[in-house]
Amino acid sequence: MISINSMDKKSNNLITKADQRLIDDCYADLRHTFENRFSEENIKLIDKAFEFANNAHTGVKRKSGEPYIIHPIAVAKIVSSEIGLGKTSIIASFLHDVVEDTDYTLEDIKNLFGNKVVKIVDGLTKLTGEMATQQNSQQATNFRKMLMTLSDDVRVILIKLADRLHNMRTLDSMPIQKQLKIASETLYIYAPLAHRLGLYSIKTELEDLSLKYKQSDAYNTILYQLHNQKEKRDYLINKFIKPIKDKLTKEGIDIVISSRLKSIYSIWNKMQVKGVSFDEIYDLMAIRIVFKPKDSPSEKMQCFDILSLITDIYKPKPDRIRDWITIPKANGYEALHVTVMGPEGKWVEVQIRSERMDDIAERGFASHYKYKGIQDSESELDKWLKKIRELLRDPESDALEFLDEFKMNLYSSEIVVFTPKGKIITLPKGATVLDFAYEIHTELGNHCIGAKINHKLISVSYVLRSGDQIEILTSKSQEPVLSWMKFIITAKAKAKIKQAFRLIKKDHLEKGREMIDKKLQEHHIRVSADILKKLTSYYNLSNKDQLYAQAGMGFIDLDDLESIFKTRRQKKLARYWKLTFGKKNKDEVELNIPLNSINKKNTFILKENPEELDYTLAKCCQPIPGDNVVGYLTSKNHVVIHRSNCPIATKLMSQQGERIIAAAWTNFKKSSFLCRLKINGFDRIGIVNEVTTIISKLNNINMRTVMFDTHDGIFVGELYLYIHNLKDLNNLIEKLKEIKGIENIQRIESLDDNKKSED
Repeated sequence: MISINSMDKKSNNLITKADQRLIDDCYADLRHTFENRFSEENIKLIDKAFEFANNAHTGVKRKSGEPYIIHPIAVAKIVSSEIGLGKTSIIASFLHDVVEDTDYTLEDIKNLFGNKVVKIVDGLTKLTGEMATQQNSQQATNFRKMLMTLSDDVRVILIKLADRLHNMRTLDSMPIQKQLKIASETLYIYAPLAHRLGLYSIKTELEDLSLKYKQSDAYNTILYQLHNQKEKRDYLINKFIKPIKDKLTKEGIDIVISSRLKSIYSIWNKMQVKGVSFDEIYDLMAIRIVFKPKDSPSEKMQCFDILSLITDIYKPKPDRIRDWITIPKANGYEALHVTVMGPEGKWVEVQIRSERMDDIAERGFASHYKYKGIQDSESELDKWLKKIRELLRDPESDALEFLDEFKMNLYSSEIVVFTPKGKIITLPKGATVLDFAYEIHTELGNHCIGAKINHKLISVSYVLRSGDQIEILTSKSQEPVLSWMKFIITAKAKAKIKQAFRLIKKDHLEKGREMIDKKLQEHHIRVSADILKKLTSYYNLSNKDQLYAQAGMGFIDLDDLESIFKTRRQKKLARYWKLTFGKKNKDEVELNIPLNSINKKNTFILKENPEELDYTLAKCCQPIPGDNVVGYLTSKNHVVIHRSNCPIATKLMSQQGERIIAAAWTNFKKSSFLCRLKINGFDRIGIVNEVTTIISKLNNINMRTVMFDTHDGIFVGELYLYIHNLKDLNNLIEKLKEIKGIENIQRIESLDDNKKSED
């Protein structure tokens, strides 16, 4: 067994007095969070773990310049005070980077701190580059390995969330490209994961910090606007709370009332989804009432009693009463929500919780298990964890596929449906009859031919609604069919159908190989390893076998092969090879011509010269010069350019961050880009003429299509315009906003197929 005292004490000389004071102060601050909770023996064990980690990381600095041990201390503090875990988790938090970053092994940690700690540390230890296979993105592989520990100890995930939260809090010291990658990964996986585990405060902070680094201008603008309105907001909150507090106190109810401001990310997201301005967000405020329950009646009844007293004071919005007590959310959340009309015509959401409910809402999974003995039935959270373990047990799923399936149901809204015998089943919103069938049993899904819902015959693709009672109809002759994949949404259903199709994977591989070979021949492209690699990258797949299988099962569309390969630069080089070397017909020349590799460390410069294009602009987000962009390397010499806030780019940065590079525009003076604007407002005579007049007077903008539709005095219009850059687009939007009657203007990223610009 290794003795801590045998470590090299000379290494302490590497620590300055200022660093030592910082370490001592941080550890003392952490100690205050658990001194009253643990026995003296357990505190000594925590001190021992701190000493071990401190010595192991001695002399190592973070990018910010502070001693590395400050990070494990900060993670341990989040684990202790913000999540509420115990001494084993605190010890594991100190040691979570020791195996990866020092010469100590898991065996050393096991000898010093025991089996429980070493299992958690093993789950937290990142894979080395050599352990990541060619078939899987290293990021996705690491995440899958971490989730494997769910079958043993969920504390691994909770500590990982604490680790990510501190990394996000200290992201300023990282390079911009690293900030984008980490923020995207956080928004794509870690914030939804915190949401699913019931860690509301951590989820909110992760979202806000991600927005801060991905969309800094939007973040700072909203922060400034919230600060500007603080005085008025505080006045309205106090005015709203006073009569409620007076009445509940008079009734002898022991309460704590606090206000909650809508998070910056939630405000930004609502502005994007709804296409509204900051001033049009009306639910910025929420009031939380936490009460100390009496012995009787039940907590549920006391919540409804408080609701009744509140609605005596303020009138409720009938369609905005949410009962999360009778049927809690999947993450264990319980509360009663009501939206009422407050002072000065402002809608205010009121959340009513007991102290137990509040503890679970704020600390999530950890508190859920603290109160586990109180609850009789298995929680939705336990059921969700079982589903994740089931996905992880599938040995044939690759890491990227697993990550997509895992992400699918993390953040979705939920519906509640019933079996014929009245058992409650919780599903994501948008789930179909088939999703329900697979949720009950795999064989029920495989042989499903329809259902009776509320005694009416319904097809397998029917989208369920809360309250539906479902009886699944089956046939022995029915088997999973390809078309099912188009409408099912749950990860479990997708996994089970894919599992069924894998049984005939060999046939699909052969069929897919023939289909791809035939398509390539149609375009006079020779099959080669590089060509197949480009195809797998384009379709976001891992290897050629997956490419063949996906093609054979019809999961990918092969109709756009020509656009993948025949870029202007490749055509020019093919012609050059023919003229110079006397090759065959230019279309018979293999298009995978050796080019210089793109340096991932340098910022990729977007040039206007069409003869030097080694990049393409992503169709999913339609970037134009001036947009904040990132590049995704599809091969060593080609980049796809995405807007940095594009959902697809966020996914790529989360799963394949090693392929993401910084990108920047040069001045584009000749090229124009097709953009789509959606506008709406109150119709009046001459408004269309005013819109088109403004556009025609701007020299740098040309109209392609202008469409307006009017109904009951309200108009909706779509403009397809050729724009040179973002500055010109923003200038146009500001001028259009000055037209009387226009209420909203929104840039739409997607373009209809028949509206896309041509080369």
